Amino acid sequence: PLQAVTLDVLRSHLDHLRAAGLSNRSIARHVTTLRGFFGFLVEERELPDSPAELLASPHTGSSLPKYLNRAAVDRLLEAPGEASRTGLRDRAMLDLLYATGVRVSELIQLRVSDLDTSQGIVRVTGKGNKQRLVPVGRPALKSVERYCTEQRPKLLQGRNSPYLFVTARGDAMTRQGFWKLLKGHGRHVGIFRSLGPHVLRHTFATHLLEGGADLRSVQAMLGHADIGTTQIYTHVMRSRLRDTVNAHHPRAGRNSIQAVTGKTRRPRSL
Repeated sequence: PLQAVTLDVLRSHLDHLRAAGLSNRSIARHVTTLRGFFGFLVEERELPDSPAELLASPHTGSSLPKYLNRAAVDRLLEAPGEASRTGLRDRAMLDLLYATGVRVSELIQLRVSDLDTSQGIVRVTGKGNKQRLVPVGRPALKSVERYCTEQRPKLLQGRNSPYLFVTARGDAMTRQGFWKLLKGHGRHVGIFRSLGPHVLRHTFATHLLEGGADLRSVQAMLGHADIGTTQIYTHVMRSRLRDTVNAHHPRAGRNSIQAVTGKTRRPRSL
């Protein structure tokens, strides 16, 4: 019975997976699945507590996500030329990515009906067909509205399409097509080496946290099922913690810096 599953049982299960040769990354996915499953049972009152709540996920050795500083973001967003056939579309896609943090796969699946310009909200369909509502800032909304008014009808050439973003031939945009245009604009402004398919998603999350957003809010907007996934951005949280202590603690100084960063200084001679 499920009531017999304890934390020790789950730890033994992970040991079995390691013995079977599974990688840490695969085991970490198992941990995420177990947390979600037992969390659901707790919500449904099938179990009083989740035995997976304190189940440690193995270190995967993943590096910090790459993100752009604000100056680089500005250069990238300004890269698409308005005079080109798809310039307004490209600018709208980049603006919306940075404004919402959606995945590229979610962006290209957006339908015109998913965007509510009056409320400043976009309905995003993520993994497992789960939907979430994400707020959109006014600059990105204006960019998308201009594309829809001035350029999208020309690309469609009289045809109908439910998709918000279409190719130069009026077809649905693909991930490969978006990656090609992103690389092109990045190369044009000299930041090609910093770019990856999720760079604007990582940048969105990092800049939100730098601005004071809490991790749970960022988790909701990114569509992460597990807070552990969002915790890859804790490098920003550590920096904010250090700044907060130094700015507000009555005895901020050497001791607070040492406590947060682990760095020590040689004491002065008396």
